[in-house]
Amino acid sequence: MLALLKIKGFVAFVGIAFINAFIDLGHKIIVQNTLFKSFDGSEQIVLTAIVNALILLPFVLLFSPAGYLSDRFSKPAVMRWSARIAIVITLLITLSYYQGWFEVAFAMTLFLALQSSLYSPAKYGFIRELVGVDDLAAGNAWIQSATMVAILSGIVVFSLLFETLLSGLLVAGTDPALILQYIAPLGWVLVAAAILQAALTQRLPDQHTARTEVSFDWLAYRNAQLLKQNLRLIIHSKPIIQSILGLSLFWTISQIMLAVFPSFAEVTLQQNNTFIIQGAMALAGIGIMLGAVLVGKLSPHRINRGLIPVGAVGVALGVIALPYVSSLAWAAADFLLIGVSGALMTIPLNALVQFYAPQDKMGKVLAGNNFIQNIAMFSGLILTVIFSLLQWNETWLLYGLGVLALVGVIQTYPVYRKYHKVDG
Repeated sequence: MLALLKIKGFVAFVGIAFINAFIDLGHKIIVQNTLFKSFDGSEQIVLTAIVNALILLPFVLLFSPAGYLSDRFSKPAVMRWSARIAIVITLLITLSYYQGWFEVAFAMTLFLALQSSLYSPAKYGFIRELVGVDDLAAGNAWIQSATMVAILSGIVVFSLLFETLLSGLLVAGTDPALILQYIAPLGWVLVAAAILQAALTQRLPDQHTARTEVSFDWLAYRNAQLLKQNLRLIIHSKPIIQSILGLSLFWTISQIMLAVFPSFAEVTLQQNNTFIIQGAMALAGIGIMLGAVLVGKLSPHRINRGLIPVGAVGVALGVIALPYVSSLAWAAADFLLIGVSGALMTIPLNALVQFYAPQDKMGKVLAGNNFIQNIAMFSGLILTVIFSLLQWNETWLLYGLGVLALVGVIQTYPVYRKYHKVDG
């Protein structure tokens, strides 16, 4: 894995992946923690689900444009412009904090997600351009590790600073606008990160020129014909669609789990400190990072497909155990298991999608990957909201995730059994 660090632009690329996730997660944590302090019960779960939905929707609605941009223009150019837009967005977010515009800050989650949805296909498509086919698994392990370290860092940094800035203020039931004004300096952390990200994108090598022959059919986009055409690229390739379904199951389980667990911890485990709760969930990020390192070591110049069912079983065991934890310490250990297992499962699956995607259609395939995954996660959030509105115990939803995880074990078997030539 360390050999990849010698590739020109690879270190900058890993840094960009880290910062992009750090910014997205940082603002989400601030909004989520504000919701946690200001609301409780079903209202808290519903608003948290809406925040997550705002993050998912752009990946669904901009599926075709995102794929077009990644295929039409050089991927480093797409990442550069996305990074510049992020600076403007983080400045507006910081202004909303200082002004106490909670609704605006809430809505800015959507704009950050819009930027990320356009950036994502270019990022994952660039891995293959930068490291080549032989090191796809190792390249994905680096990016997954960087993303998870960013998520972990974001949870720790923003939750700790959030609690520190609010120390001494009685925040139970407090107006969210007042909370935002207290923690407003955190906005400058987001701005500084966005500026650094933009600087790093200038160091990416431009290995491919823009493809001027590729055009975007707006009429077909409006009529959903472009959507159907792009999805056919995925559906007609069994290894791609099976890999995407496996990824979708894992991230849907994760999305529901992270939306429900804070309320579960508050009600069942009697814990109301956001830093401690987010810290327990952050162990999933550490687990994914450790799992990514393990995948890199076990996949030298190949995609180790045998890790997929092992990871799926580990995820299932962790999710099934979650409703039975009796303390945050046990919950943290369980999240660690889910994270390690998730990395063993998802990194080879991501590599398989990139391996089988035609080079000239890479952007469309990866955008389609985002589309299907986010449709699945959005459906999971709708289920979460329904449970909350009906005031059903969230523990039953965690039981349901265990069943879904078992489905994931069964679903990953065909991916492991077939197309074994990739391993060689």
